Amino acid sequence: MNLRSFQLSDIYAVTSIWKLTASRRKEQETIKVLSKQLVCDRDLVLVAEIGDQVVGAIVGSVKKDTGYFYCLAVHPDYQGCGIGRSLTQLLEKRFRSKGVRRMKVMVDEGTEKLYPFYQHLGYYSILESKPAL
Repeated sequence: MNLRSFQLSDIYAVTSIWKLTASRRKEQETIKVLSKQLVCDRDLVLVAEIGDQVVGAIVGSVKKDTGYFYCLAVHPDYQGCGIGRSLTQLLEKRFRSKGVRRMKVMVDEGTEKLYPFYQHLGYYSILESKPAL
């Protein structure tokens, strides 16, 4: 598996994954979040690929000293293989390199199924900071 920053050529693969994992309304909101973040800081939009296939993506943003996780999605055929964890860990590393001191998870209606995953990684509740690393 290769983890890297998002490239414009990834847009079709990433939106295809979001179509498989999110509601239509959430998919449209996710594309807006992606677009805004690409303008602000491309380093916080990550993809995972196996071979030449994009199989996962995550979007992060920073406000002051807080990093926010958005839009984590892994292709259903690859869920449970550690891809989400790897994307999250790389995003955490990039957050820390930008001076982030707190990290929060954005889980809402349509993405609440990610709540147990983030709990497993050490987040205690929706929008609560992760313990110090």
